Amino acid sequence: MASAQKNLSDYSRQNVGNIANKRFAIVVAEWNEKITDLLLKGAIHTLLQEGAREENIFVKLVPGSFELSLGAQWMAQDSRIDAVICLGCIIKGETPHFDFIAQALAQGITQVGLKYNKPVVFGVLTTLDEAQAQARAGGEHGNKGDEAAATAIKMLFF
Repeated sequence: MASAQKNLSDYSRQNVGNIANKRFAIVVAEWNEKITDLLLKGAIHTLLQEGAREENIFVKLVPGSFELSLGAQWMAQDSRIDAVICLGCIIKGETPHFDFIAQALAQGITQVGLKYNKPVVFGVLTTLDEAQAQARAGGEHGNKGDEAAATAIKMLFF
Protein backbone atom coordinates (compact mmCIF):
# COMPACT_ATOMS: atom_id res chain seq x y z
CA MET A 1 0.00 0.00 0.00
CA ALA A 2 1.25 3.46 -0.83
CA SER A 3 2.03 5.78 1.99
CA ALA A 4 4.26 8.77 2.58
CA GLN A 5 7.14 6.29 2.92
CA LYS A 6 6.44 4.29 -0.27
CA ASN A 7 6.89 5.27 -3.89
CA LEU A 8 5.07 2.86 -6.20
CA SER A 9 7.67 3.42 -8.92
CA ASP A 10 10.48 2.04 -6.74
CA TYR A 11 10.89 -1.70 -7.07
CA SER A 12 13.63 -4.27 -6.74
CA ARG A 13 15.05 -5.68 -9.98
CA GLN A 14 16.34 -8.87 -8.36
CA ASN A 15 15.64 -12.28 -9.93
CA VAL A 16 14.19 -10.86 -13.13
CA GLY A 17 14.94 -12.71 -16.36
CA ASN A 18 14.89 -11.70 -20.00
CA ILE A 19 11.42 -10.53 -21.08
CA ALA A 20 12.21 -9.72 -24.73
CA ASN A 21 10.05 -12.63 -25.93
CA LYS A 22 7.33 -12.34 -23.29
CA ARG A 23 3.94 -11.02 -24.35
CA PHE A 24 1.98 -8.71 -22.07
CA ALA A 25 -1.68 -7.73 -22.24
CA ILE A 26 -2.65 -4.53 -20.51
CA VAL A 27 -6.37 -4.15 -19.89
CA VAL A 28 -7.27 -0.55 -19.04
CA ALA A 29 -10.50 0.94 -17.73
CA GLU A 30 -11.71 4.01 -19.61
CA TRP A 31 -13.53 5.33 -16.53
CA ASN A 32 -11.34 7.95 -14.78
CA GLU A 33 -9.39 8.13 -18.04
CA LYS A 34 -7.21 11.01 -16.89
CA ILE A 35 -5.78 8.70 -14.23
CA THR A 36 -5.81 5.40 -16.13
CA ASP A 37 -3.93 6.95 -19.07
CA LEU A 38 -1.12 7.84 -16.67
CA LEU A 39 -1.15 4.31 -15.22
CA LEU A 40 -0.91 2.89 -18.75
CA LYS A 41 2.04 5.13 -19.61
CA GLY A 42 3.80 3.99 -16.44
CA ALA A 43 3.22 0.31 -17.16
CA ILE A 44 4.41 0.55 -20.76
CA HIS A 45 7.46 2.60 -19.73
CA THR A 46 8.48 -0.02 -17.15
CA LEU A 47 7.95 -2.95 -19.52
CA LEU A 48 10.06 -1.31 -22.21
CA GLN A 49 12.71 -0.25 -19.71
CA GLU A 50 12.99 -3.84 -18.49
CA GLY A 51 13.41 -5.23 -22.01
CA ALA A 52 9.95 -5.96 -23.39
CA ARG A 53 9.51 -5.33 -27.09
CA GLU A 54 6.84 -2.84 -28.09
CA GLU A 55 5.24 -5.34 -30.47
CA ASN A 56 4.75 -7.72 -27.51
CA ILE A 57 2.60 -5.27 -25.54
CA PHE A 58 -1.13 -5.43 -26.29
CA VAL A 59 -3.42 -2.75 -24.87
CA LYS A 60 -7.16 -3.35 -24.62
CA LEU A 61 -9.72 -0.89 -23.26
CA VAL A 62 -12.82 -1.72 -21.24
CA PRO A 63 -15.53 0.75 -20.20
CA GLY A 64 -14.89 0.68 -16.44
CA SER A 65 -13.03 -1.08 -13.67
CA PHE A 66 -15.82 -3.63 -13.15
CA GLU A 67 -15.18 -4.89 -16.70
CA LEU A 68 -11.46 -5.46 -16.08
CA SER A 69 -12.03 -9.03 -14.88
CA LEU A 70 -13.75 -10.16 -18.06
CA GLY A 71 -11.27 -8.26 -20.23
CA ALA A 72 -8.45 -9.95 -18.33
CA GLN A 73 -10.07 -13.35 -18.85
CA TRP A 74 -10.36 -12.78 -22.60
CA MET A 75 -6.67 -11.89 -22.75
CA ALA A 76 -5.49 -14.61 -20.35
CA GLN A 77 -7.20 -17.38 -22.34
CA ASP A 78 -4.91 -16.52 -25.28
CA SER A 79 -2.02 -18.96 -24.88
CA ARG A 80 0.33 -16.47 -26.55
CA ILE A 81 -0.10 -14.00 -23.66
CA ASP A 82 2.31 -14.54 -20.77
CA ALA A 83 0.92 -11.99 -18.29
CA VAL A 84 -2.06 -9.67 -17.97
CA ILE A 85 -1.90 -6.29 -16.25
CA CYS A 86 -5.22 -4.73 -15.17
CA LEU A 87 -5.24 -0.95 -14.72
CA GLY A 88 -8.12 1.04 -13.30
CA CYS A 89 -9.11 3.70 -10.81
CA ILE A 90 -12.03 3.53 -8.41
CA ILE A 91 -12.65 6.71 -6.43
CA LYS A 92 -14.93 6.47 -3.41
CA GLY A 93 -18.13 8.43 -3.73
CA GLU A 94 -21.09 8.99 -1.45
CA THR A 95 -22.67 5.57 -1.97
CA PRO A 96 -21.53 1.97 -1.29
CA HIS A 97 -20.96 1.46 -5.06
CA PHE A 98 -17.18 1.77 -4.51
CA ASP A 99 -17.15 -1.17 -2.09
CA PHE A 100 -19.11 -3.47 -4.40
CA ILE A 101 -16.94 -2.68 -7.43
CA ALA A 102 -13.64 -3.00 -5.57
CA GLN A 103 -14.60 -6.31 -3.94
CA ALA A 104 -15.94 -7.86 -7.15
CA LEU A 105 -12.91 -6.70 -9.10
CA ALA A 106 -10.38 -8.07 -6.61
CA GLN A 107 -12.11 -11.45 -6.61
CA GLY A 108 -12.52 -11.49 -10.38
CA ILE A 109 -8.89 -10.71 -11.15
CA THR A 110 -7.73 -13.30 -8.63
CA GLN A 111 -9.97 -15.95 -10.19
CA VAL A 112 -8.68 -15.24 -13.70
CA GLY A 113 -5.06 -15.67 -12.63
CA LEU A 114 -5.83 -18.93 -10.88
CA LYS A 115 -7.94 -20.25 -13.75
CA TYR A 116 -5.29 -19.63 -16.41
CA ASN A 117 -2.25 -20.18 -14.17
CA LYS A 118 -0.52 -17.01 -15.28
CA PRO A 119 0.13 -13.62 -13.72
CA VAL A 120 -2.95 -11.40 -13.76
CA VAL A 121 -1.98 -8.25 -11.90
CA PHE A 122 -4.26 -5.94 -9.89
CA GLY A 123 -3.02 -2.48 -10.88
CA VAL A 124 -6.15 -0.71 -9.73
CA LEU A 125 -6.18 2.38 -7.56
CA THR A 126 -8.86 2.41 -4.87
CA THR A 127 -8.76 5.91 -3.42
CA LEU A 128 -10.88 8.22 -1.35
CA ASP A 129 -10.53 11.15 -3.75
CA GLU A 130 -8.99 12.29 -7.02
CA ALA A 131 -5.98 13.87 -5.29
CA GLN A 132 -4.99 10.47 -3.87
CA ALA A 133 -5.40 8.93 -7.32
CA GLN A 134 -3.19 11.58 -8.93
CA ALA A 135 -0.54 11.06 -6.24
CA ARG A 136 -0.43 7.37 -7.23
CA ALA A 137 -0.58 7.88 -11.00
CA GLY A 138 2.75 9.64 -11.44
CA GLY A 139 2.54 12.04 -8.52
CA GLU A 140 4.30 12.09 -5.17
CA HIS A 141 3.72 8.36 -4.55
CA GLY A 142 4.97 7.25 -7.97
CA ASN A 143 2.90 5.34 -10.48
CA LYS A 144 0.85 2.21 -9.77
CA GLY A 145 1.31 1.33 -13.46
CA ASP A 146 5.07 0.97 -12.86
CA GLU A 147 4.41 -1.28 -9.88
CA ALA A 148 1.89 -3.42 -11.78
CA ALA A 149 4.32 -3.98 -14.68
CA ALA A 150 7.15 -4.83 -12.28
CA THR A 151 4.87 -7.30 -10.51
CA ALA A 152 3.95 -9.02 -13.79
CA ILE A 153 7.62 -9.36 -14.72
CA LYS A 154 8.59 -10.76 -11.31
CA MET A 155 5.75 -13.27 -11.33
CA LEU A 156 6.88 -14.59 -14.72
CA PHE A 157 10.17 -15.63 -13.10
CA PHE A 158 8.77 -16.89 -9.77
